[in-house]
Amino acid sequence: MDNVLTIAGLTKNYGSTPALNNLYMNLQPGRVVGLLGPNGSGKTTLLKLVAGLLTTNIGTIQVCGKPIGPESKALVSYLPDRTYLRSNEKISQQLDFFQDFYADFDRSRAEAMLSNLGISLDQRFGSLSKGNKEKVHLVLVMSRRAKLYLLDEPIGGVDPAARDYILHTIISNFDPDATVVISTHLIQDVEPVLDDFIFLYQGNVVRAGSVDEAREETGKSLDELFREVFRCFPSY
Repeated sequence: MDNVLTIAGLTKNYGSTPALNNLYMNLQPGRVVGLLGPNGSGKTTLLKLVAGLLTTNIGTIQVCGKPIGPESKALVSYLPDRTYLRSNEKISQQLDFFQDFYADFDRSRAEAMLSNLGISLDQRFGSLSKGNKEKVHLVLVMSRRAKLYLLDEPIGGVDPAARDYILHTIISNFDPDATVVISTHLIQDVEPVLDDFIFLYQGNVVRAGSVDEAREETGKSLDELFREVFRCFPSY
């Protein structure tokens, strides 16, 4: 089975400050992967590198065998940790933008999800609550027929009830040959939907594997294992 994401020897520095240190990673299709670690561990930097928004210092990244560039970017749907949508635009205008910009955008899927959320296409983005803004952004990202979805804190700013809907939206709206990477600190909330996990600390992978296998091996939930692993590190 070919990997959706292959990373080899990836290093990224900001000046003299290391952000990622010699990372190796292989992600297979059909998996929901939790990218987990404390603030400053390099999660957002890694997602931006895979999305093609930053350049590496050393190492390689391939998405479905494509090096980072126009071909790989066409396969990646990225949700940043802050919105870039225009406040004065109607939701329908934002659907127009995604439809024009992304060949794999499924407008009917987006409209159905927004309807289920009770969000009108005539509403202006700036008039929405913070939680609904995050939902709209996620709907747009998950309505692409991408091969790799990169979601940076997709449930960080919404209430617990909305988190359930968002997680359901994520797992029910990606194709079996695609992969979803969720970066979050809300491990207890996302654990039920994760197949695999990656623990990242100061740019290094300190543990990774199957969630089910880790639970069976340790007798702990992923949240408990996370707390145990990171208790050993300073400033956590």
